[in-house]
Amino acid sequence: MAKVSVKSKGSHGTVGVESFRGKLRLRLPRHLYDGKQKYLSLGLDDTSENRQIAEAKKREIESDIAKDLVVNGTFDLTLAKYRPQTHLKLVQSIQVHHKTEEQVLLSDLWNKYTEFKSSQVEKTTLIRDYGKIAKRIAKLPTQDINEAVAIRDYLLKVYAPETAKRTLKQLNACCNWAMRSKLITSNPFDGMASDIKSKKTSKTSRKPFTQDERDVIIQAFEENIYCSKYSRVNHSYYAPYVKFLFLTGCRPEEAIALQWKHIEKNYINFCEAVATDLRIRKSTKTHESRHFPINRQLQAFLAEIKPENASNDDLVFPSTTGIEIDAHNFLNRIWKPVVEALVKEGKLKQYLPQYNCRHTFITMALEKGVTVVQVAKWVGNSPEIIMKHYAGTIRQVQVPEF
Repeated sequence: MAKVSVKSKGSHGTVGVESFRGKLRLRLPRHLYDGKQKYLSLGLDDTSENRQIAEAKKREIESDIAKDLVVNGTFDLTLAKYRPQTHLKLVQSIQVHHKTEEQVLLSDLWNKYTEFKSSQVEKTTLIRDYGKIAKRIAKLPTQDINEAVAIRDYLLKVYAPETAKRTLKQLNACCNWAMRSKLITSNPFDGMASDIKSKKTSKTSRKPFTQDERDVIIQAFEENIYCSKYSRVNHSYYAPYVKFLFLTGCRPEEAIALQWKHIEKNYINFCEAVATDLRIRKSTKTHESRHFPINRQLQAFLAEIKPENASNDDLVFPSTTGIEIDAHNFLNRIWKPVVEALVKEGKLKQYLPQYNCRHTFITMALEKGVTVVQVAKWVGNSPEIIMKHYAGTIRQVQVPEF
């Protein structure tokens, strides 16, 4: 063992007994570790009986420090010699603006960060996104933020590169906040996410259906072409919901939240959305309401599907049980089997999810000559987003003659 330089047995070699958060620990002399403060946590509650145990351990260490002057290596710098078989561990301190704090756990930081963000983000975001990260943190092999490399390697081993990258971005944001909040002095996750190369977003993510494909899908639902005779609910029950997505380009969660009070004579007021997996009604994705004009086609459609005794608070597209449609269940149990069957029969080029009804409307509107600014207002996007994501999907048209 390395030799410890001790000039005298006085205060220079004195070990302190402290109570930290109700537990006893020993404070080691700074000179033993080049001026850095270290502790030996005893894992014992602060009681009079346990104080006697701590004092005995203190005297043993002080004795070894003094003897090290004569016998080289008597004092064990690793502290393994003084650690009981159970509970004891070395706790390295973190210097934060002249305050000594025990090592911070990543889970503790994330909980504090989530609490800080709770008043700034949607409840659904807290439950889904922040909760998802919390679950991943709980599964990590270490909670030590200084083991960031090991954490990164574990995430890459267990999850897909894109998932690992998103997780590291969140941990980086958390630690940046923790630094600004004076909880830690450095961010060990800084720049880690940028080192991970993930696959590019699928080219089909915003790919539209053609107008003929749109009509084929609507027909399949209206005529129950692929509905099993044993099905409890005919596919035609969902045909109005599907047709509405194509006619308005709204987000599925906005259509699901729609009530008859949101439909005026000349426009639809998209002001709410429902996260059906959590049964939470909230504002739209952009947190802004928008008016969607009702043309003759949409007016006839709404008049056809509105029940005679419908009240203002009734859902426009209720599930068979009268509550909001579960978009996830609809996608996997209804939409996917129908669209995949159409692909198999060669009536569609490829499978696309229900969200692509929105992309279909946007693309068709742009191809009809509607301005980018107007389309953006209709669907609740910025013109920049429309240009960035949809300009490449618009089919080429003839150059006009001047």
